[in-house]
Amino acid sequence: IAHGLLDDGFAAENLIATRRNTDLLKDLAVKGVVVTSSNSDAVKEADVVVLAVKPYNVEPILKEISTSLESGKHILVCLATGITLADLATWSGKELPIFRAMPNTAADVNESMTLICDKGASVNEREAMKQLFDKIGTTLYIDESLMEAATILGACGIAYVLRFMRAMIQGGIEVGFDAKTATAIVSQTMKGASELIIQNGSHPESEIDKVTTPKGCTITGLNEMEHAGFSSALIKGIVASYKKIEKQ
Repeated sequence: IAHGLLDDGFAAENLIATRRNTDLLKDLAVKGVVVTSSNSDAVKEADVVVLAVKPYNVEPILKEISTSLESGKHILVCLATGITLADLATWSGKELPIFRAMPNTAADVNESMTLICDKGASVNEREAMKQLFDKIGTTLYIDESLMEAATILGACGIAYVLRFMRAMIQGGIEVGFDAKTATAIVSQTMKGASELIIQNGSHPESEIDKVTTPKGCTITGLNEMEHAGFSSALIKGIVASYKKIEKQ
């Protein structure tokens, strides 16, 4: 997220990053980002506080910084899965505009799909958070009840797509390309397919129909994949990941 913000022109001196071992943030410090090991000090200097930590760290960190959080000054944003807006309100101990956000790792190249919900935020604060996360990609507000599903489809989804790409690259190598060339072809093909849906607003199946000629090689390959359970396996994987979150 930090890299994405900086790439979009966010002023480095207005960004504070914390970590116990600040040596691991040297790449940000070199760019002018304020780096510190003190969460409380960072919060005192901030307007927007983003908790980009594992779920089990959210409560202790919020209790650590609670005395530094100020109603009327701070906006609290949590990126952890399974932590509710009600949890955040209770653990912070303050009346704050609170947001849950689920970006994905494509934030690093300003192409994240970020899903957001909020509690106690004004119209202006909602717009400000959308503008902030739009700097690292595309942002969409959803109901809190869908945030766990958003984790699976948007955040875990990066891994699913990359695994599909890896399989395509391996197939490309088997039919004659070297790994570098196969990767270039698959990467641009994936990008092109995504842009068709984004820019045309079309359904994937309608775009598939454009390249599946009768008795052609495309439909032959698609049918072979379906016989092997391609779509079913992907759907089962998504549902299995979602059930994993529900159990936690």
